[in-house]
Amino acid sequence: MIFKYSGIDKRTGKKARGKLEATNLNDAKARLKAKNIIYNKVSESSESIFSKIELFRVGKLTNLELANFSTNLAIYLRSGVALINAIKLSKTLYEGDKKLLYFLNSIETSLEEGKSFYQSLETQKIIALPSFYKQSIKVSEDGGLLPQILIELARYVKEQDEINRQVSNAFIYPTFIMIVSVLMISFMLTVVVPKITSIFESLSQELPKITTFVISTGEFFASYWVLMVGTIFTIATIFQLFLKFNKQFKYNVDTIILKIPLFGKIAKSAELGRFAYMTSTLIKSGVPFIQAIKLASDIMNNSLLKKKFEEAADRVVEGGKLSNALMKDVKYIDKAFIQAIALGEETSEVANVLENLAQLYFENNKEKINVLLSLIEPTIMLLVGGVIGFIVTAMLLPIFSMNLSGGM
Repeated sequence: MIFKYSGIDKRTGKKARGKLEATNLNDAKARLKAKNIIYNKVSESSESIFSKIELFRVGKLTNLELANFSTNLAIYLRSGVALINAIKLSKTLYEGDKKLLYFLNSIETSLEEGKSFYQSLETQKIIALPSFYKQSIKVSEDGGLLPQILIELARYVKEQDEINRQVSNAFIYPTFIMIVSVLMISFMLTVVVPKITSIFESLSQELPKITTFVISTGEFFASYWVLMVGTIFTIATIFQLFLKFNKQFKYNVDTIILKIPLFGKIAKSAELGRFAYMTSTLIKSGVPFIQAIKLASDIMNNSLLKKKFEEAADRVVEGGKLSNALMKDVKYIDKAFIQAIALGEETSEVANVLENLAQLYFENNKEKINVLLSLIEPTIMLLVGGVIGFIVTAMLLPIFSMNLSGGM
């Protein structure tokens, strides 16, 4: 719930007025007391139902927004500013963003109540933050390394944002070709083919089977395109829901993805690179090795690889080496990746080895994506050309047969 208040700030003696998030009226009053505000009026905000829905719909920061927030906070902390004051300074940067402003207000109130930064992030329900981000904050607070790990987290998130943007940009052209191709084929089947069909019908001529097939396909698309679009949308929605809420289904899908030629290698490289980078970042920030492995495993999207690394972390807890633990899953994890970790363990340079591995995997992935795109584009063109050629041939065959019968 959102409450509006007015009163006096004990620290400055000035009038205080604003809004804050609280579970009920008593909680709102307690939070105001923690903020050193002597209130004379506290009441539930009379915002419209639509703005309340918008506000309490848990938001999500983009990678770039999270990186900027982390960097700004780290700069304040490195300058000797106390955490709560750093949060207050951060609020001035987001005056036009209601969602982030409520998020920072919630953090500020929790800190004034005596909670840690991690507890403040964990209890607020305004912005959904990645689990690895919150856990990293928790470890860094315990070790007094908050500014350093915020910088490392910002660097990692920026790297991921750049990679995601590059991949998205790379797929723009193939996606455009696919959309245009689908529209072109649909136009031919639903507009061009019916017009030519009417000519054939007026001549009462027996049509070749290939022509009959194309005409029937065109009629089907024209009659049931709404049903087809609805069916595709429904299947896609159900698929996404199963991926989100059914762990076994997601595990099976992720297993299949890793087996797809080329695409599976790209997915695996992205996951291994992400794990290596995050583990290296956490170790350099002072996080214990085993905890770094578990936190890094948590950011992996592929549930199969995530499970393998979590199992490996459990074996490391029992006293083994990470390389030996991963060797049992060499079917899913590159042997070169495991050997590099083994070398790092022997030389006590695991963090540096993992950082180099991450860069290597990210670079290799760019090359693999370029190869994939170089295969996708001509494949799409060939398929589209083949379909259009098939339709044109089907339409021309009756014309040729008419000319031949007329000549005879």
